[in-house]
Amino acid sequence: MGQGQVRLGIDVGGTNTDVVIMRGQEVLASAKGFTTADVGQGIVRVVGECLAAWNGDRSDIGSVMIGTTQFVNAFIERRDLARVAAIRISLPRGDGVPPLSGWPLELRQKLDAATYMIGGGSFYTGKDYAPLDEDALAAAAADARDRGVESVAITANFAPMRPDIEERAAAIVRKTLPDADITLSASVGGIGLVDRENATIVNASLSRLARRVVTSFVQAFADLSINAPIYISQNDGTLISTEMAMRYPILTCAAGPTNSIRGAAFLTGLTDAIVVDIGGTTSDIGFLLNNFPRETTTANYIGGVRTNFRMPDVLSIGLGGGSLVKTGPDRVTDLGPELVGYRLVEKGLVFGGDVLTTTDIAVRAGSARLGDPNRVAHLANDLVEQAVDLIHAKLEEAIDRIKTSAAPMPLILVGGGSILVSRPLKGVSEVLRPAYAEVANAVGAAIARVSGRVDKLYDFQALGREEALRQAAADAKAEAVKAGADPDSVEVIDIVELPMTHMRSGCVQVRARAVGSLLAGMNAA
Repeated sequence: MGQGQVRLGIDVGGTNTDVVIMRGQEVLASAKGFTTADVGQGIVRVVGECLAAWNGDRSDIGSVMIGTTQFVNAFIERRDLARVAAIRISLPRGDGVPPLSGWPLELRQKLDAATYMIGGGSFYTGKDYAPLDEDALAAAAADARDRGVESVAITANFAPMRPDIEERAAAIVRKTLPDADITLSASVGGIGLVDRENATIVNASLSRLARRVVTSFVQAFADLSINAPIYISQNDGTLISTEMAMRYPILTCAAGPTNSIRGAAFLTGLTDAIVVDIGGTTSDIGFLLNNFPRETTTANYIGGVRTNFRMPDVLSIGLGGGSLVKTGPDRVTDLGPELVGYRLVEKGLVFGGDVLTTTDIAVRAGSARLGDPNRVAHLANDLVEQAVDLIHAKLEEAIDRIKTSAAPMPLILVGGGSILVSRPLKGVSEVLRPAYAEVANAVGAAIARVSGRVDKLYDFQALGREEALRQAAADAKAEAVKAGADPDSVEVIDIVELPMTHMRSGCVQVRARAVGSLLAGMNAA
């Protein structure tokens, strides 16, 4: 991606839609507005405001990068979920823990998924231990069709080593369910069967919503007469095509906080720091390590479901600019987790509403200038002081939980809700508020690069450790180029060895990640 190319970065959150226009390292214009029920309408309005502030030629925009939390929010809120058939290919093995085990009961009832156990699968070596039971699979597909299934999740034992088993299964299912969305686990999660299956089912449940939302994005830019290719930010801060986002919405679930962390790094020049992004809904606390978000090494939970796909190590707490302030007689009892979200402009006291929010407290305390300050002048000083104390205490507790040592570190404060912080915070060496901090997530989207990664078993005994790691790095680079990266810019930024100590072999699980700049003129699918 050339340094002279104009880029449009957008973050569509649950409360706000943020937009920046950038060329190289320079932010040319920015805008912020409330997210609308139809996300496309909100994008058209806020992008239009940003274009007016820039006053440049729309034909100069070479690429559009969008980060969104629409999909993860839908899953957490249990809405707009497709009817799923979960097909596990593992018999006579892998049947100890049935599909959907451990899922919250109300989510299982809402999803009402059909589950099937099918014969077939391979060992970790890639050798078959049972052939695919094609007749049972065809019968399962017919039953799923009769149940009105819209989306199918197919998971086979050790599928990352033998993806062809799932591909054969998908071909059989498509004969009966030609219009269903099919998610294959080998493209979603890691080695572990149950956690990978969970991630696959989550992805399948979001597939129909993803198509509607991404189509709305594309239509919004057609309405704006912007003809540049559109990319979607994924969890690791890099880009995927709109077609990939529609197929794998789960890859975008943590794009919001990831973009905030990357944007914070860009705006300050720091490579290692704590990042606190306070939006209208939540405060997301992350860790910037070597210029990228630190990734979690433990299982990830989305809406109460345990998964094993890649996610940044981010702690979210229910504190944002739209959080409700709960009060008793002359005192504050709690903040949130209830909130007004994008209705802050209607419900907040300073905007003429009748609900006391944290934004009202910030205005009354003098740390923000929004709405009509006269509407909060009646709030008692003691009550305001208590609310401010509680805001800072909640943030300090979260910061302490995300840190890996007691040593103070710099903290970068971003997001529109950063107006809530008016004092120094314990446990940090300094608090930085960079220019354009309120749209840092859109900046993170605009500067995103293309990535490629592998998560495979390599035989160290046969190949030797150095050759195996070299091969893993080469595989990750090849994936980045395949995704649209300029081959000359691709570099390996992370490689991790995970010895399989429970197996009698020389195999080691290797995770390698490579990133590169978007190839100029690359056409997004």
